Amino acid sequence: MKKLMTMKNRKMNRYIGTACLALTLAGCVPQSQVTKTVSDVTPANYNNVSGNDTTNTASVNWKDFFSDPYLLALIDTALKNNQELNITLQEIQVLRNEIKARKGEYLPFVRIKGGAGLDKKARYTNLGAMEANTEIEPGKEMPDPLPDYQIGAYATWEVDIWKKLRNAKKAAVSRYLAGVEGKNFVVTNLVAEIANLYYELLALDNQLAIVQRNITIQNNAFEIVKMQKQAARVTELAVRRFEAQVLNTRSLQYGIQQKITETENKINFLLGRYPQHITRNTNGFEHIIPNTIHAGIPAQLLANRPDIKQAEKELVAAKLDVKVAKARFYPSLGISAGVGYQAFNPSYLMKSPESLLYSLVGDLSAPLINRNAIKATYYTANAKQLQAIYNYEQTIINAYMEVSNQLAKIGNLEKSYNLKSQQVQALSQSVNISNSLFKSARADYMEVLLTQRDALESKFELVETKMQQMNAMVNIYRALGGGWQ
Repeated sequence: MKKLMTMKNRKMNRYIGTACLALTLAGCVPQSQVTKTVSDVTPANYNNVSGNDTTNTASVNWKDFFSDPYLLALIDTALKNNQELNITLQEIQVLRNEIKARKGEYLPFVRIKGGAGLDKKARYTNLGAMEANTEIEPGKEMPDPLPDYQIGAYATWEVDIWKKLRNAKKAAVSRYLAGVEGKNFVVTNLVAEIANLYYELLALDNQLAIVQRNITIQNNAFEIVKMQKQAARVTELAVRRFEAQVLNTRSLQYGIQQKITETENKINFLLGRYPQHITRNTNGFEHIIPNTIHAGIPAQLLANRPDIKQAEKELVAAKLDVKVAKARFYPSLGISAGVGYQAFNPSYLMKSPESLLYSLVGDLSAPLINRNAIKATYYTANAKQLQAIYNYEQTIINAYMEVSNQLAKIGNLEKSYNLKSQQVQALSQSVNISNSLFKSARADYMEVLLTQRDALESKFELVETKMQQMNAMVNIYRALGGGWQ
């Protein structure tokens, strides 16, 4: 008995020594490589906005920001049918399932096992020879071959000492939240893209109407030139120049019609449907007044912009990944247990305690030799954390820049539109004056042609400027973080 106790003590000391060695080696963990701190400090206000007014247009729901009922219907359809948005929603579902998987890893795994087998020992083996040489009373010897029946429950559990599994679950949660913000960013861009295309479509409709009106004006002038040619007041050169001008203007309408078709198809694609006509209100486009924009203060971008919040959540997940990778250097404690019944005859299977078996094992293990793979994973996690920091800072700077650019653009386009309106008005009057002077032979036909061309170009530019104004209104709404609410 004393000898048996001595052997047990030696075995116990060996286990303790192994555990201490593992703990000592596991303590040699590389230090974190990330020394950079996260900077989310934004300027007090935007360059072209003074004051600290916190009223922010981003808080306005897109259904209240846009007033055109046709545009609202298009956006509503896109939010239901857009393929990219639906793909993003499935990616969020994948991230949600990842949380469940990570959560399950730090809970015990319990399995039920049942089995039946048959075992026949060979005569010329140690077990076979022992059975053959053992004197057992007839009728009580071990069956040959030996059946084996068993049923039981088995459990395994890794004790999360270093919070490796819990941090992995928290990282999965952060990535899920980042995915939600990514979906919101997709919604913001989708709303803005449809609105921009819609206003582009209205602008093309107005340009087409301008071309058609100019074709009528130029046809009238062409008829006058032909009559003056018959009266020998102008030459054939004037007739041909006017004819060429009419043909050139007529050709413009087909290019515009092609752009209208392509723009309609872009909208239909975003709506997740096949090409069809886009219902819209083409009247009064030039009289649309862009919404008044309240930019608030730059610090509000951190709460309003989905891409900034997405980058923030990804940064949190990257930090947790470093903790998970670091915990792999430490010993892991596993516990396994089992309870069940085992017998060579089914009639004995459920008899207790003869057929009852149970086990309880705990093991402590740690990486000892060749830890290069764990080190590589740890260094990769550090690099990705640093990458996430830079991405977060870059996203904030980009958001500030977008808002600043659009605010400046809104002011400059407003001044440009006012001047172009005056230009169009002056050139429209010039067309009437040049036609009157040409009829009375007081103006050359080239003056009429140049005046008509300049008037057409100025009207095109006015419509283009109005479209840019509307796009700037949409883009500043997106840049401030509006559209996903």
